[in-house]
Amino acid sequence: MLIRKKAHARAGLVGNPSDGYFGKTISFIIRNFGAEVTLFESPELTIEPNERDHSVFGSIEALARDVRQHGYYGGIRLLKASVKRFFEHCVKHNLPLHGRNFTLRYSSNIPPQVGMAGSSAIITACWRALIEFYQVEIPKHLLPSLVLSVENDELCIPAGLQDRVIQGYEGVVFMDFNRAHVEKLGYGIYEELDPALLPNVYVAYTTKLSEGTEVFHNDIRGRWNRGERDIVSAMYQWANLAQRVRDMLVAGRGHEIGPLLNENFDLRRRLYKISQGNIDMVEAARDCGASAKFTGSGGAIVGTYEDDSMFEKMKAALEPLSVAVIKPQVL
Repeated sequence: MLIRKKAHARAGLVGNPSDGYFGKTISFIIRNFGAEVTLFESPELTIEPNERDHSVFGSIEALARDVRQHGYYGGIRLLKASVKRFFEHCVKHNLPLHGRNFTLRYSSNIPPQVGMAGSSAIITACWRALIEFYQVEIPKHLLPSLVLSVENDELCIPAGLQDRVIQGYEGVVFMDFNRAHVEKLGYGIYEELDPALLPNVYVAYTTKLSEGTEVFHNDIRGRWNRGERDIVSAMYQWANLAQRVRDMLVAGRGHEIGPLLNENFDLRRRLYKISQGNIDMVEAARDCGASAKFTGSGGAIVGTYEDDSMFEKMKAALEPLSVAVIKPQVL
């Protein structure tokens, strides 16, 4: 038995980072990039290392470069934590597990450390493989919360539900993380939208090294927990932007959402310390007439553009900044 399961990169179109704070977001999948987990039966349970997990380097410079690109941890911890959490979930809910062992290996071409949800893609693909191997049923609306628990509870990585929802549902999803709903049921209210409702959208990402999400979110979480007025108010504003964009898309007014995406980033810029490289990327895209905001936590942007002429203009403007521009494959 050979099982191969994938999960793709994603872009937070609008509303982020309110997903981790009982807000609302819209996200879409990026099929251009993905993580794949392979599972096959074996005598012992084995998790094979990927090139990101190695500990032998050609020089001290090579070690430093590897850490800047991939962080201090590869994917093994993600798989180990996923298997542990999967087992505990099955035991808790009396889901029978056979006694056969397996080997896991993973690969990913999702650009690292640029806010396109590479870690949660590996975890989601792992859960899909385990579900098939053990032939258990886990409802689609519950899987994102289980994936999030791997990061939040097992690995103490701060994150919200958005990435795990879109990687579980795929396509385009409007997410309402209503606090009463989430705290009572453990998941939000998820509405799948027709990808055809999207206007022309692009994704651009730096090919240089970037700070990871784990560092980026820490201070905002603390300020929100302390009830700082500016942060609490911003989460409501981001949620409202997501609701307005959702309503415009459903009404066939997708070509009008660009200013709201810009507003999403401008609010973030007032509250977060953002590196000059990220600001330059956003401003270069806007100078071409496109809208621009972060796909996640920095290193990649998403926005709308009018036509192919504007898209090519953006590519020419961003290439000198070591930024690649793509048309995301949503379907």
